[in-house]
Amino acid sequence: MFQGSMVALVTPMQKNGTLDKKAFNELIEWHIRSKTTALIIAGSTGESATLDHAEQEEIIRLAVTQVAGRIPVIAGTGSSSTQATIECSLNAKKAGAQACLIVTPYYNKPTQEGLYQHYKAVAEKVNLPIILYNVPGRTCCDLLPETIERLAQLPQIIGIKEATGKVDRATEILKRCGSSFAVYSGDDATALDLMLHGAKGVISVTANVAPLKMSEMCEAALKGDSKKAEKLNQELMGLHQKLFVEANPIPVKWALHQIGLIPAGLRLPLTPLDARYHTELTQAMQQAGVVLEHV
Repeated sequence: MFQGSMVALVTPMQKNGTLDKKAFNELIEWHIRSKTTALIIAGSTGESATLDHAEQEEIIRLAVTQVAGRIPVIAGTGSSSTQATIECSLNAKKAGAQACLIVTPYYNKPTQEGLYQHYKAVAEKVNLPIILYNVPGRTCCDLLPETIERLAQLPQIIGIKEATGKVDRATEILKRCGSSFAVYSGDDATALDLMLHGAKGVISVTANVAPLKMSEMCEAALKGDSKKAEKLNQELMGLHQKLFVEANPIPVKWALHQIGLIPAGLRLPLTPLDARYHTELTQAMQQAGVVLEHV
Protein backbone atom coordinates (compact mmCIF):
# COMPACT_ATOMS: atom_id res chain seq x y z
CA MET A 1 0.00 0.00 0.00
CA PHE A 2 2.82 2.40 0.90
CA GLN A 3 6.44 2.07 -0.21
CA GLY A 4 9.60 3.92 -1.16
CA SER A 5 10.88 7.17 0.30
CA MET A 6 8.31 8.38 2.81
CA VAL A 7 9.29 11.56 4.60
CA ALA A 8 8.84 12.11 8.32
CA LEU A 9 7.99 15.74 7.65
CA VAL A 10 9.13 18.60 9.87
CA THR A 11 6.57 21.11 11.12
CA PRO A 12 7.77 24.60 10.09
CA MET A 13 7.59 27.18 12.87
CA GLN A 14 8.45 30.82 13.33
CA LYS A 15 11.02 31.75 15.98
CA ASN A 16 8.20 32.34 18.47
CA GLY A 17 6.96 28.77 17.92
CA THR A 18 3.85 29.54 15.87
CA LEU A 19 3.09 27.22 12.96
CA ASP A 20 4.14 28.49 9.52
CA LYS A 21 1.38 27.20 7.27
CA LYS A 22 2.76 28.81 4.11
CA ALA A 23 6.15 27.13 4.54
CA PHE A 24 4.37 23.87 5.36
CA ASN A 25 2.42 23.93 2.08
CA GLU A 26 5.53 24.87 0.10
CA LEU A 27 7.45 21.95 1.66
CA ILE A 28 4.69 19.58 0.59
CA GLU A 29 4.85 20.82 -3.00
CA TRP A 30 8.65 20.40 -2.99
CA HIS A 31 8.27 16.80 -1.84
CA ILE A 32 5.70 15.98 -4.47
CA ARG A 33 7.98 17.42 -7.18
CA SER A 34 10.85 15.42 -5.69
CA LYS A 35 8.98 12.09 -5.92
CA THR A 36 8.53 11.54 -2.19
CA THR A 37 5.98 8.70 -2.00
CA ALA A 38 4.15 9.60 1.24
CA LEU A 39 4.08 12.25 3.95
CA ILE A 40 4.16 11.38 7.64
CA ILE A 41 2.62 14.29 9.52
CA ALA A 42 2.98 14.96 13.26
CA GLY A 43 5.54 12.26 13.90
CA SER A 44 8.67 12.60 16.04
CA THR A 45 10.36 14.73 13.36
CA GLY A 46 7.21 16.88 13.21
CA GLU A 47 7.60 17.76 16.92
CA SER A 48 4.43 15.90 17.83
CA ALA A 49 5.39 16.05 21.51
CA THR A 50 4.82 19.81 21.55
CA LEU A 51 1.72 19.98 19.33
CA ASP A 52 -1.65 20.13 21.06
CA HIS A 53 -4.52 18.03 19.70
CA ALA A 54 -6.05 20.94 17.78
CA GLU A 55 -2.74 21.77 16.09
CA GLN A 56 -2.14 18.13 15.25
CA GLU A 57 -5.53 17.81 13.57
CA GLU A 58 -5.01 21.15 11.82
CA ILE A 59 -1.72 20.24 10.18
CA ILE A 60 -3.04 16.84 9.11
CA ARG A 61 -6.01 18.57 7.51
CA LEU A 62 -3.72 21.15 5.89
CA ALA A 63 -1.54 18.39 4.46
CA VAL A 64 -4.52 16.45 3.10
CA THR A 65 -5.89 19.60 1.46
CA GLN A 66 -2.55 20.59 -0.07
CA VAL A 67 -1.74 17.09 -1.32
CA ALA A 68 -5.19 16.73 -2.90
CA GLY A 69 -4.83 12.98 -3.32
CA ARG A 70 -1.49 13.03 -5.14
CA ILE A 71 0.39 11.00 -2.50
CA PRO A 72 -0.71 9.39 0.78
CA VAL A 73 -0.82 11.32 4.05
CA ILE A 74 -0.02 9.23 7.13
CA ALA A 75 -0.69 10.73 10.56
CA GLY A 76 1.40 10.16 13.66
CA THR A 77 -1.17 9.52 16.39
CA GLY A 78 0.57 7.52 19.11
CA SER A 79 0.71 8.44 22.80
CA SER A 80 1.21 6.88 26.23
CA SER A 81 -2.57 6.57 26.65
CA THR A 82 -4.60 4.04 24.70
CA GLN A 83 -7.73 6.18 24.85
CA ALA A 84 -5.85 9.30 23.73
CA THR A 85 -4.32 7.30 20.85
CA ILE A 86 -7.79 6.19 19.77
CA GLU A 87 -9.09 9.76 19.90
CA CYS A 88 -6.12 11.17 17.96
CA SER A 89 -6.44 8.42 15.36
CA LEU A 90 -10.16 9.08 14.93
CA ASN A 91 -9.38 12.79 14.51
CA ALA A 92 -6.77 11.94 11.89
CA LYS A 93 -9.33 9.88 9.99
CA LYS A 94 -11.78 12.77 10.18
CA ALA A 95 -9.06 15.10 8.86
CA GLY A 96 -8.56 12.81 5.83
CA ALA A 97 -5.40 10.83 6.64
CA GLN A 98 -4.98 7.54 4.74
CA ALA A 99 -3.25 5.71 7.62
CA CYS A 100 -1.92 6.14 11.15
CA LEU A 101 1.63 5.66 12.38
CA ILE A 102 1.40 4.72 16.06
CA VAL A 103 4.46 4.73 18.29
CA THR A 104 4.66 2.36 21.25
CA PRO A 105 3.47 3.93 24.50
CA TYR A 106 6.40 5.72 26.11
CA TYR A 107 7.31 6.34 29.75
CA ASN A 108 4.76 3.91 31.25
CA LYS A 109 6.75 0.86 29.96
CA PRO A 110 3.97 -1.68 29.26
CA THR A 111 4.56 -5.42 29.02
CA GLN A 112 4.39 -7.21 25.67
CA GLU A 113 0.81 -8.23 26.50
CA GLY A 114 0.02 -4.61 27.30
CA LEU A 115 1.43 -3.54 23.94
CA TYR A 116 -0.65 -6.16 22.16
CA GLN A 117 -3.82 -5.06 23.94
CA HIS A 118 -3.02 -1.38 23.29
CA TYR A 119 -2.72 -1.82 19.54
CA LYS A 120 -5.63 -4.25 19.41
CA ALA A 121 -7.89 -1.71 21.13
CA VAL A 122 -6.89 1.00 18.65
CA ALA A 123 -7.36 -1.32 15.66
CA GLU A 124 -10.85 -2.26 16.83
CA LYS A 125 -11.92 1.39 17.13
CA VAL A 126 -10.21 3.08 14.17
CA ASN A 127 -11.10 2.08 10.62
CA LEU A 128 -7.78 3.07 9.06
CA PRO A 129 -4.63 1.12 8.17
CA ILE A 130 -2.24 1.16 11.13
CA ILE A 131 1.56 1.13 10.95
CA LEU A 132 3.26 0.15 14.19
CA TYR A 133 6.26 2.24 15.24
CA ASN A 134 9.05 0.73 17.32
CA VAL A 135 11.75 3.16 18.46
CA PRO A 136 13.07 1.98 21.84
CA GLY A 137 15.84 4.60 21.81
CA ARG A 138 13.12 7.21 22.37
CA THR A 139 10.44 5.28 24.21
CA CYS A 140 12.32 2.81 26.47
CA CYS A 141 9.78 0.29 25.18
CA ASP A 142 10.71 -2.45 22.69
CA LEU A 143 7.99 -4.10 20.61
CA LEU A 144 9.38 -7.61 20.17
CA PRO A 145 9.11 -9.72 16.99
CA GLU A 146 6.81 -12.28 18.61
CA THR A 147 4.37 -9.52 19.61
CA ILE A 148 4.57 -7.99 16.14
CA GLU A 149 3.72 -11.42 14.71
CA ARG A 150 0.56 -11.53 16.87
CA LEU A 151 -0.41 -7.99 15.85
CA ALA A 152 0.14 -8.74 12.16
CA GLN A 153 -2.87 -11.07 12.36
CA LEU A 154 -5.16 -8.07 12.95
CA PRO A 155 -6.49 -6.84 9.59
CA GLN A 156 -6.09 -3.12 10.37
CA ILE A 157 -2.38 -3.49 11.17
CA ILE A 158 -0.49 -3.47 7.88
CA GLY A 159 3.13 -2.89 8.79
CA ILE A 160 5.79 -1.52 11.11
CA LYS A 161 8.32 1.29 11.16
CA GLU A 162 11.26 -0.53 12.72
CA ALA A 163 13.71 2.06 14.04
CA THR A 164 16.15 -0.05 16.01
CA GLY A 165 18.66 0.06 13.15
CA LYS A 166 19.12 -3.71 13.51
CA VAL A 167 18.88 -5.46 10.15
CA ASP A 168 18.63 -8.89 11.77
CA ARG A 169 15.62 -7.70 13.80
CA ALA A 170 13.84 -6.52 10.65
CA THR A 171 14.58 -9.74 8.76
CA GLU A 172 13.20 -11.76 11.66
CA ILE A 173 9.98 -9.72 11.50
CA LEU A 174 9.75 -10.34 7.76
CA LYS A 175 10.16 -14.09 8.28
CA ARG A 176 7.58 -14.20 11.05
CA CYS A 177 4.95 -12.00 9.41
CA GLY A 178 5.25 -12.77 5.70
CA SER A 179 5.32 -10.59 2.62
CA SER A 180 1.81 -9.18 3.14
CA PHE A 181 3.05 -7.35 6.26
CA ALA A 182 5.16 -4.30 5.36
CA VAL A 183 8.39 -3.52 7.15
CA TYR A 184 9.68 0.05 6.82
CA SER A 185 13.06 1.22 8.02
CA GLY A 186 13.00 3.95 10.63
CA ASP A 187 16.77 4.35 10.48
CA ASP A 188 18.19 6.08 7.40
CA ALA A 189 21.70 4.67 7.78
CA THR A 190 20.50 1.05 7.49
CA ALA A 191 17.49 1.64 5.23
CA LEU A 192 19.19 0.44 2.04
CA ASP A 193 20.30 -2.80 3.68
CA LEU A 194 16.76 -3.38 4.97
CA MET A 195 15.21 -2.77 1.56
CA LEU A 196 17.62 -5.20 -0.07
CA HIS A 197 16.42 -7.73 2.52
CA GLY A 198 12.75 -7.18 1.74
CA ALA A 199 11.62 -3.98 3.48
CA LYS A 200 9.14 -1.87 1.48
CA GLY A 201 10.79 1.48 2.07
CA VAL A 202 11.90 3.99 4.68
CA ILE A 203 10.19 6.59 6.84
CA SER A 204 13.01 9.05 6.52
CA VAL A 205 14.54 12.09 8.19
CA THR A 206 17.14 12.47 5.41
CA ALA A 207 14.33 12.81 2.85
CA ASN A 208 13.49 16.19 4.38
CA VAL A 209 16.79 17.58 3.10
CA ALA A 210 17.54 15.53 -0.04
CA PRO A 211 14.14 14.20 -1.14
CA LEU A 212 14.85 13.49 -4.81
CA LYS A 213 18.09 11.61 -4.18
CA MET A 214 16.47 9.65 -1.36
CA SER A 215 13.55 8.78 -3.64
CA GLU A 216 15.92 7.64 -6.40
CA MET A 217 17.90 5.52 -3.95
CA CYS A 218 14.76 3.81 -2.65
CA GLU A 219 13.43 3.24 -6.15
CA ALA A 220 16.69 1.59 -7.21
CA ALA A 221 16.78 -0.57 -4.06
CA LEU A 222 13.20 -1.76 -4.50
CA LYS A 223 13.96 -2.67 -8.12
CA GLY A 224 16.99 -4.67 -6.99
CA ASP A 225 19.50 -2.31 -8.61
CA SER A 226 21.92 -2.48 -5.68
CA LYS A 227 24.81 -0.87 -7.55
CA LYS A 228 22.88 2.35 -8.26
CA ALA A 229 21.26 2.34 -4.84
CA GLU A 230 24.61 1.94 -3.07
CA LYS A 231 26.17 4.80 -5.05
CA LEU A 232 23.32 7.16 -4.13
CA ASN A 233 23.29 5.95 -0.56
CA GLN A 234 26.99 6.68 -0.16
CA GLU A 235 26.35 10.27 -1.22
CA LEU A 236 23.57 10.47 1.37
CA MET A 237 25.46 8.73 4.19
CA GLY A 238 26.80 11.96 5.67
CA LEU A 239 23.23 13.20 6.10
CA HIS A 240 22.09 9.85 7.51
CA GLN A 241 24.70 10.33 10.23
CA LYS A 242 24.99 14.08 10.81
CA LEU A 243 21.25 14.72 11.01
CA PHE A 244 21.46 13.04 14.41
CA VAL A 245 24.38 14.92 15.99
CA GLU A 246 21.74 16.38 18.31
CA ALA A 247 18.21 15.18 19.00
CA ASN A 248 15.99 14.98 15.92
CA PRO A 249 14.56 17.35 14.61
CA ILE A 250 17.11 19.95 15.77
CA PRO A 251 19.66 19.26 12.98
CA VAL A 252 17.15 18.69 10.18
CA LYS A 253 15.33 21.95 10.89
CA TRP A 254 18.65 23.79 10.91
CA ALA A 255 19.52 22.20 7.56
CA LEU A 256 16.20 23.15 6.00
CA HIS A 257 16.65 26.71 7.22
CA GLN A 258 20.06 26.79 5.50
CA ILE A 259 18.39 25.71 2.27
CA GLY A 260 15.91 28.57 2.70
CA LEU A 261 12.80 26.40 2.97
CA ILE A 262 11.66 27.04 6.54
CA PRO A 263 12.12 29.60 9.33
CA ALA A 264 14.46 28.74 12.18
CA GLY A 265 11.73 28.02 14.75
CA LEU A 266 11.71 25.16 17.26
CA ARG A 267 9.62 24.72 20.38
CA LEU A 268 11.13 24.33 23.80
CA PRO A 269 12.54 22.17 25.24
CA LEU A 270 14.36 21.83 21.89
CA THR A 271 16.96 24.52 21.22
CA PRO A 272 18.86 25.58 18.07
CA LEU A 273 21.70 23.43 16.75
CA ASP A 274 24.98 24.07 18.57
CA ALA A 275 27.39 26.05 16.38
CA ARG A 276 30.09 23.38 16.75
CA TYR A 277 28.05 21.11 14.45
CA HIS A 278 27.36 23.63 11.68
CA THR A 279 30.41 22.89 9.56
CA GLU A 280 30.11 19.11 9.59
CA LEU A 281 26.39 19.19 8.77
CA THR A 282 27.03 21.71 5.98
CA GLN A 283 29.66 19.37 4.54
CA ALA A 284 27.23 16.45 4.67
CA MET A 285 24.66 18.52 2.81
CA GLN A 286 27.18 19.46 0.15
CA GLN A 287 28.25 15.82 -0.21
CA ALA A 288 24.61 14.96 -0.93
CA GLY A 289 24.39 17.71 -3.55
CA VAL A 290 22.08 19.95 -1.53
CA VAL A 291 22.08 23.57 -2.69
CA LEU A 292 22.54 25.90 0.27
CA GLU A 293 21.08 29.40 0.50
CA HIS A 294 22.40 30.52 3.90
CA VAL A 295 26.17 29.88 3.94
